[in-house]
Amino acid sequence: MNEIAQINGPVWRSDDEGYRAEVGGYQLAHPHRPDVVVGATSPQDVARAVRHAADRGLPVAVQTSGHGRGTPLEGGVLISTRRMAGVRVDPVARTARVEAGTRWTQVAEAAAAHGLAPLSGSSPAVGAVGYTLGGGIGVLARTFGWASDRVRSVDLVTADGQQRHVTAAADPELFRVLRGAGAGLGVVTAMEVGLVPVGRLFGGALLVDGPHVPALLDAYREWTADLSHDVTSSITMLPFPDVAAVPDHLRGRYAAKVHIACTGSVAEGERLVAPLRAAVPLLADTLGELPYTAAGTIFDDPTEPHAYTGTNAMLHALDPAVLHAALDVAGPDAPVMCVLGLRHLGGALARPPAVPDAVAHRDAAYLLSVLSLVDGTEVPGRLHGELMQRVAPWTAGDTPNFRFGAQAARDRPLDVPGRAALVAELDPKGLFLP
Repeated sequence: MNEIAQINGPVWRSDDEGYRAEVGGYQLAHPHRPDVVVGATSPQDVARAVRHAADRGLPVAVQTSGHGRGTPLEGGVLISTRRMAGVRVDPVARTARVEAGTRWTQVAEAAAAHGLAPLSGSSPAVGAVGYTLGGGIGVLARTFGWASDRVRSVDLVTADGQQRHVTAAADPELFRVLRGAGAGLGVVTAMEVGLVPVGRLFGGALLVDGPHVPALLDAYREWTADLSHDVTSSITMLPFPDVAAVPDHLRGRYAAKVHIACTGSVAEGERLVAPLRAAVPLLADTLGELPYTAAGTIFDDPTEPHAYTGTNAMLHALDPAVLHAALDVAGPDAPVMCVLGLRHLGGALARPPAVPDAVAHRDAAYLLSVLSLVDGTEVPGRLHGELMQRVAPWTAGDTPNFRFGAQAARDRPLDVPGRAALVAELDPKGLFLP
């Protein structure tokens, strides 16, 4: 049977109009170059595409709708799931069934109608499934934990082209590894996730000018040392280019932005944030009450596709030497633009899951990340590697959702107990790229 001919969604060859747009994605570095692109509209389309590839011994990759990208595909079959974007909320069970191409903004809007929220990340434009397969450190992470912990079931097409409904009861080992290290085990066509009873939060950002960033980092270290689990926060540090698209008060500056989300009342949020607010002068303060559907404004992540690379380190502790190394290697004087990120972990992120999953390093207290635009040189990768070496004494490991680009994956390959055995069982011919 010609499986490709049976696919209901669009199919492109490399010389077809629309091919380049379909393989692009948000991450423009290391693009896929498949022979065939399948715009799947159903699990059946996915299964047919996988069987087509398996019959011919062709590699398969999935076109992500988030910030990352796996191993670049040369030849073979690329499956694009963005047309599978349905959400169905069960307000009684507090769950949402999320199809493969659904973005967090769709899930948040559907859940909000029932006073509920998903454990979504900083960018509402990111695909819900890929984010969750990598663990998922969300806006409310310290209060409710990892997104992977809330997965109830996964619908998966494996390398034999079969559709499987994976649960803790039916297939505990596969269910464990999918939740936290699921990339490359098959094509997820849908998952059911738990929702939390949050409709509004106290949140926003504090903006700090470059000269005050070292003092801010010291204050942040002290502030987060015994902070309530109701507060999830992080800092982003970067040089803003001197271009018209950047607001006047940021143009040409090095600045830090503290992102804050608190599930308590406005009064409680104001009380908890007061010490950090008073620590250093502020360029801007946007903290206030907002609906969860507006949580993406806390981070205001860029939406335009671009080429970048990056890596991360999950830290046992935030030693002053870590802060010094971050600014010394990748701060305002770095030879290429570096976006430094520092996330406060702990709280619910440290709790063991009710059902075992593959999320590692739950005892880490902070996450340090670094990201740079790809500039055609080895400088970004060299700087990132130097930073990771400098903070190695405090590093527990890393998390897959903050590794961007092929170099980061090569330097620190994913190592999850039991994963290799599952790959050997489910995909012995190596159909799926990691």
